[in-house]
Amino acid sequence: MRSFLSVVVLTFFVGTAFAQPRKTTATRPATPQNRPKLVVGIVVDQMRYDYLYRYYDKYTTRGFRRLMDGGFNARNNHYHYAATYTGPGHAAIYTGSAPALNGIVGNDFYDRNLGRMVYCAEDTTVSTVGNDGTAGKMSPRNLLVTTVGDQLKLATDGRAKVVGIALKDRGAILPAGHAANGAYWFDSKDGSFISSTFYHTELPQWVNEFNARKLPEQYIKQKWEPLLPINQYTESTADDEPYEATLPGESKPTFPHEFVVQAGSSKYEVLRTSPYGDMLTSEFALAAIKGEKLGQNVVPDMLCVSYSSPDYIGHAFGTHAVETEDNYLRLDKQLANLFDQLDAGVGKGQWLAFLSADHGVADVPGFSQQYRIPAGVKSYGEVNDAAKAALEKAYGPGRWILAYFNQEIYLNTDLLAEKKIPVQEAYEVVKRALLKQRGVVNVLNLRNLNGDALPEAQADLFRNVYFPNRSGDIYVLQQAGWFEGRTKGTTHGTSYAYDTHVPFLLYGWGVRPGQIFRRTHIYDIAPTIAALLGILEPSGCIGDPVGEAIK
Repeated sequence: MRSFLSVVVLTFFVGTAFAQPRKTTATRPATPQNRPKLVVGIVVDQMRYDYLYRYYDKYTTRGFRRLMDGGFNARNNHYHYAATYTGPGHAAIYTGSAPALNGIVGNDFYDRNLGRMVYCAEDTTVSTVGNDGTAGKMSPRNLLVTTVGDQLKLATDGRAKVVGIALKDRGAILPAGHAANGAYWFDSKDGSFISSTFYHTELPQWVNEFNARKLPEQYIKQKWEPLLPINQYTESTADDEPYEATLPGESKPTFPHEFVVQAGSSKYEVLRTSPYGDMLTSEFALAAIKGEKLGQNVVPDMLCVSYSSPDYIGHAFGTHAVETEDNYLRLDKQLANLFDQLDAGVGKGQWLAFLSADHGVADVPGFSQQYRIPAGVKSYGEVNDAAKAALEKAYGPGRWILAYFNQEIYLNTDLLAEKKIPVQEAYEVVKRALLKQRGVVNVLNLRNLNGDALPEAQADLFRNVYFPNRSGDIYVLQQAGWFEGRTKGTTHGTSYAYDTHVPFLLYGWGVRPGQIFRRTHIYDIAPTIAALLGILEPSGCIGDPVGEAIK
């Protein structure tokens, strides 16, 4: 017996001595040596999920497909709230939060404390840096939580550099966050990238040097010609549909497109609705990498790039237009060049990239109707006028509605209280009137969603968007395929899958290649990046890291 025990004990110690240590790479605390040198966040404005696959065969292997084939693809990634607009989307991607917490409930919203409409990035306390215009009176002050870039700055005691870039101010400012080294956006009036005194008292030298290149002046003299012979755009409709809009000065929505400056408009505004907007953004991003020496430090840096032109082009021409396909094929080449430059300047395997979109987009009703799919357009004043008339019929003359925006009715709750009219009663009056309208599925009381017959998954989307001082009281739920305000082109902003389902691609440092089909959400992006960086997630974060994507 004693000999047997001796053998057991000896075997245990020998086994322990020669056992291989377990790999702990996934849980090892992040250090300068095991973090990416640079994180590049890419938001493609209005990129619906199916664009990844509709144009897949025409993409190069070094752009979108480099991320899809060599990275991680969360293929069932959706927005978690109903207000699928640019401002809320950029805020949610980088905060991992929801409008109900971060305060960005729309591009514009009625602020009850201020008693007026507010733009999501406006800041009347700052001034433009870069020219003498007013386009720079912007900052992230309306964003009430931190971004992943803010957390990176905090985690490194300010040593990390964080920069935001886009044609749209909100596309640069909200991703970059509060502690960023700078956010830069395009001023169509003089064709320069500008900023605000929230970040600087003057532009960095590299920005001045970039503006001195006068690229917009070169671009506006060119035509937008198709990249391929027109008969090769087999993923698109014909190059002349009655439901497509035209560029300024054009009589038909067809190639080639020439840039005509309309009297009274900003000279370079038309470039936004063309591939030249993306080219300008890419060139500025490369200048920022070089000028700020991003990815050359002992701590990680972060570059937030938003490509705005797909949104302008999509709004004008729709989801199946030749112009939309052409722009994505060109953007693919822009991304390929960006990734090649990162390999050369930062180092292969030393940078981390993620790509998503701030919202999706609806098919143009005219296109859907060709396939007998229910769809339609309402005039923008139709809902507001009917609601106003119903309230005045019930309670007499008065300013019962403060605003109607983003399908939300802002009731004058002070007037209702003065007249001793319960909000629920006013809601019932409005609901009875609006349910008689074409294209209206339901009318929701945002103050009490539990009282509405709504699928739970949909109810959560409205709970996540409700911020009492900035949201409306009543939401008008349109039928799928319906929207307001435009008879040509398309838009977004609903809770339907075509607006919520967007890409989430990860590539590079620390990423395990693969794909998943389980449902993920936009609020999972920021905590995933935070986990890869080994830092605390943003303050309003409600998501979880996508563990399958992390080595």
